[in-house]
Amino acid sequence: MTSPLLPADPSSIAGHRLLARLGAGGMGVVYLGRTEPGGTLVAVKVIQAEYASEPDFRARFRREVEAARRVDSPWTVPVTGADADADNPWLATAFVPGPSLAEAVAACGPLPVRSVRVLGKMLARALSAVHSAGLVHRDVKPGNVLLAVQGPRVIDFGIARSAEDTAITSADMIVGTPGFLSPEQAEARGAETGPPSDIFSLGCLLAYAATGRPPFGTGVVDALLYRTVHDAPDLEGIGGELAGLLEACLAKDPADRPTADELDVRLIEDAPEGSVDWLPDDVVRMIAERSAEMLALPDIEPTRAEAPSAEVPPSEVPPSRRTFLLAAGGVVLVAGGGVGAWAALRDDGTPAAGSPARTRDRTIGVQADLSGPGKAAGRAQEQGARLAVEQFNSRSGKPFRLELRALDDGGSPDRAPAVAKRFTADSAVLAVLGPTDDATARAVLPVYDESLLPLLAVSPGAMDLPKAENRSFLSARPGDAIVSVPLGVHPAGELGSVRPGLLQDRTAGQYGWESVTIANAGMRHFGRVPYPRVVPANLDDFEPVIADMLKAGVDAFSYCGYAEGAARFARDLAVAGFTGPRIAPQAVLDPRFLQLAGDAAEGWVLSSSFVDPAAVPAAKAFTTAFRKRYGAPPGYFAAEAYDTVNLVLQQLVAHHGQSRSLPDRKTLVALLRKSRYQGITKQYAFKPEDGRFIAGGVFYHRVEGGRFRYVGPAPSAW
Repeated sequence: MTSPLLPADPSSIAGHRLLARLGAGGMGVVYLGRTEPGGTLVAVKVIQAEYASEPDFRARFRREVEAARRVDSPWTVPVTGADADADNPWLATAFVPGPSLAEAVAACGPLPVRSVRVLGKMLARALSAVHSAGLVHRDVKPGNVLLAVQGPRVIDFGIARSAEDTAITSADMIVGTPGFLSPEQAEARGAETGPPSDIFSLGCLLAYAATGRPPFGTGVVDALLYRTVHDAPDLEGIGGELAGLLEACLAKDPADRPTADELDVRLIEDAPEGSVDWLPDDVVRMIAERSAEMLALPDIEPTRAEAPSAEVPPSEVPPSRRTFLLAAGGVVLVAGGGVGAWAALRDDGTPAAGSPARTRDRTIGVQADLSGPGKAAGRAQEQGARLAVEQFNSRSGKPFRLELRALDDGGSPDRAPAVAKRFTADSAVLAVLGPTDDATARAVLPVYDESLLPLLAVSPGAMDLPKAENRSFLSARPGDAIVSVPLGVHPAGELGSVRPGLLQDRTAGQYGWESVTIANAGMRHFGRVPYPRVVPANLDDFEPVIADMLKAGVDAFSYCGYAEGAARFARDLAVAGFTGPRIAPQAVLDPRFLQLAGDAAEGWVLSSSFVDPAAVPAAKAFTTAFRKRYGAPPGYFAAEAYDTVNLVLQQLVAHHGQSRSLPDRKTLVALLRKSRYQGITKQYAFKPEDGRFIAGGVFYHRVEGGRFRYVGPAPSAW
């Protein structure tokens, strides 16, 4: 399906008149266009300029173009033009005006057995052409197969590569779509991901076409990966010869799978090029309707009247950048100086007589868990934010006055949207800090987006929160995946571990999977092959796993999970007599780890997105003021909330100085997303398109004497 062009979209690309948008992602936009002259419909993929400036990414795109051009098959989509060296690299392919297999099955249900067999034969021939060109597709899935009048077409060679190529797409990265990838992909065995991997994915695709469900189920990513590697596929309802053929395709050992040519021979069906007779009537009707819809497009789709997204002026671009790509998208890491203008305004001044004329009081909101399981972090954030507002209001010569309003959502995703609506309904509220955790943040994003009220998340770190469609969101900390970088760097790069152990606790779900994926990539970057183990959720006895890992020569452990599991693991490690390096992610930096692990916690290193302000010289004045105001030292995230409010104040003061007014909500979102600010805890900078935090901000803590001791900055890239 298409959507209208936006004001920022070009009207043409290299002789292609653009009609509409077909889709957009983190890396770029795919447009529907017509060639000039001729009027042939094409799909034009255009890469965003920020990625085009990265040599590695441009090289990757050049490989995509070369890969797509090398494949010659009636069952793939031909390249009609490309320029990998343009300011915004682009690739044009013939447009297929039909639904994807995923859309067809979702709308019309599973395909009949004969349809699945014919589909399998044609896709086997497509993969035969891919493999004959020396390539591996690596993302064969229902969404990458389009159903057209002339038959199915395999699309998207964006992560295809030569079987021998390991220079650009590293072997330690999980690439592909969980649920439709091979065991070798699931375990990031990059060097083993050859043509048999595509056959496994094709088996998953055909099983989905026949049953309407993926053969390894659905759910969180780590569960899908585990089942792909260890469990038998679910082929219930598929009988006869087709079931046996799919079992062969889904063999765990790549050597046991048929080749694409062998699969073509074993599927004794006609492959009717130029016909839809092999598909059921409702799918044929869907193809016809989609084709008619596309062919009826006017020459130029009207541009939607929306303001373009703010761009970062050259003066705001960070002086240096380091980028690494995750399977789910790019994460930009920034290092560099630049002190925010508001930093010079912070002090503990007293109110002066005769305050200047000012605008009506406006409000900074804090939505937090003040009474539930995350109340320690929520209260710390509320206190840090309130201190920042009180200090601002106490200054002489301030251009306006602010109030701070805190609302408790109890850490409940069910309660959180109602709290958010109270803030969005109040026109005096300029921005909100919060919520406290990932689940409540996901629950309130639609509410804040609807009113474009800026939402700055101080503690949530899930990688799915900063997205282009979340128009009002800013992440005031690095994401959980970035905070997990030290889990690979510390043992392999800093300590020189020869055989690091990597333990994923499935209790932690997506969080554990993200952590283990990044740790694995970091270890392999330093030439270390980790010894990985995945343990079931809520495992009580780690001793057999530890014994196995120590027998394998493991000399350092990276634990990827939550505090309770880490405590059990720590105790069993201590019983085994292991005292070497042990590291875990931020979720383990929790008082429960110290309480449950006892002496076994000593020496553990934890990575985090927050500091202990009492141990940071730049935060000395803050720590003193906090103790004076609240009678206790600041908790975790208090200083980060203080910094985040001052970041907002920097933009409010600057805008007021230029226009003698405060910005509206939409303007403030744009100002914040292109801002840079040097706080007392770290530097703040954001990706303007989605509010992603891009300025490092990862730290080490170590357990010493039964407490967490702040050590200092940790790496956010390798």
